[in-house]
Amino acid sequence: MISPRKRSDTLDRIESLDVNVERLPLVIEPDGDPTEAGGILNPGATRAPGGELVIYPRCVAEGNISRVGTIRARVSKDAFEGERLDFALEPEASYELRPHPGYGCEDPRVTYIPVLKAYVMTYTAFGPDGPRIAIAFSEDGYHWQRLGLVNFGGTANVVGDDKDAAFFPEPVISPRGRRSLAFYHRPMLHLSSVDGRAAIPLIERMPFEDRESIRIAYVPLNPVLKNRANLCNVSESVQVLSPDARWGSIKIGAGTPPLRVALDGADVWMSVFHGVDVTTSRKKPVLRYSAGIVIHDLERPDYVVYRSPEPILTPQSRHERRGVVDNVVFPSGIDPRPDLGERIFDIYYGMGDYSIGAARMRIEVPSR
Repeated sequence: MISPRKRSDTLDRIESLDVNVERLPLVIEPDGDPTEAGGILNPGATRAPGGELVIYPRCVAEGNISRVGTIRARVSKDAFEGERLDFALEPEASYELRPHPGYGCEDPRVTYIPVLKAYVMTYTAFGPDGPRIAIAFSEDGYHWQRLGLVNFGGTANVVGDDKDAAFFPEPVISPRGRRSLAFYHRPMLHLSSVDGRAAIPLIERMPFEDRESIRIAYVPLNPVLKNRANLCNVSESVQVLSPDARWGSIKIGAGTPPLRVALDGADVWMSVFHGVDVTTSRKKPVLRYSAGIVIHDLERPDYVVYRSPEPILTPQSRHERRGVVDNVVFPSGIDPRPDLGERIFDIYYGMGDYSIGAARMRIEVPSR
């Protein structure tokens, strides 16, 4: 057990960042296969052992039945070529199946964790109890083995609908001082999981900290090193980022897995998250999904040192503004591009809950 650090020991807050985001021409759309009839969207992303980029989209068949696909990609400065391979996951486990439509494996995020010598996929298993967080692992990025549903029994976290999980790639220190593996997650309000739009007036009357927020869950490292199945056993969970009046006022959730980056003389964790706002006062509320940056202290990620004061990416293109769900930019995969320069990243995101887009992000720290 490591003594928890005091807040005064953390990195000073980052006051501002210069962030430039440029959309790339990539658009991945359904190719006519029945397994993509409802869309191909919200992809995880990682680099395989051979260095090639692998993208893991959610593929939606008729009846809202979801599978996790595999696309092996070749990328250069401005070009992208993708080859569809076998599915990484198809709904097979009891927690991914139910007798009526709307089930399967949704919205994967993939992180390579060196201490485990394995890729870890978190995804939403939509089954008989509704959306739950599940975990799978792979040693090569192509062949996956399920570990099961996450167990929050060791925490004060309310067990229920939960989404948007994404692992940090390195061990960190939990609030109780334990060296742990950690992942984002977003427990859902029951009222919004039943009918999200109808719940908006109630949500707008709630304090921001009581709305759907980003939490970090902690899994003690030593038991996982002995048995990977312990990756599902959470010991702590703490809320780290809540909705905000500036943007992301209705709810926020994790997007891409965090990456270790150097900013202002210190290493930190950086991630691109999503936030949801109401953009009109019509009788039928119109929601807008946007993306921004969150930065955490390296050892104690429950300490947030920066949050985008405004979105870095909002729905603008035709694919983003019109889809199965309109006005959606949903980041879920990120790929560092050191071949192009320092602090340059390609972001892969869902557009309109139907297709996949990409954007290139450059981050600069303003001179003091």
